[in-house]
Amino acid sequence: MSADHDIQNVLKVLKKGGTILYPTDTIWGIGCDATNAKAVEKVYRIKERMLEKSMIILVKDLEMLTHYVREVPEIAEELLASVMDPLTIIYPGARNLPKNVLADDGSIAIRIPKHDFCQELLGAFGKPVTSTSANVSGAPSPYSFGGILEPIKQSVDYIVPVRHQSISKIKPSTIVKIDEYGELRVLRS
Repeated sequence: MSADHDIQNVLKVLKKGGTILYPTDTIWGIGCDATNAKAVEKVYRIKERMLEKSMIILVKDLEMLTHYVREVPEIAEELLASVMDPLTIIYPGARNLPKNVLADDGSIAIRIPKHDFCQELLGAFGKPVTSTSANVSGAPSPYSFGGILEPIKQSVDYIVPVRHQSISKIKPSTIVKIDEYGELRVLRS
């Protein structure tokens, strides 16, 4: 199958409110349309995750990012331009997203992936996609497709048929939080 065919299949699933299992710039993730509250609920059920835990979403670029946060602080733009490793930034003042994808304080964790498949998908979809590790909440994150438990594979609506044989050498993303005053704090490195 071609990458174009894979993208078309994923788009059909996402537009219907379905869930996907897909490779990212870090590890395999469970994804859905991050703007669809019912789809986000499905991801919580698949992961057996408490609703109080927010999720990371992926956006294609800085332009898409501006649609989902009130403001992109200058420090965030500087980090995005200079950091080469996967970086998730938690922004205050999320907007245009359902409450169940946000943290209790109204913030949202967003990453701009440097991964060809993710970039193509996000560009074609035109909206953010959730990116949460393909495991049951609290279990170790799988670094390869083979490490994903069968119940997870059977629970999603579509499995992207790429990179099944490779093992990710990349760890989960670094996570930093920017507060409403523009102060930066590293939460995970």
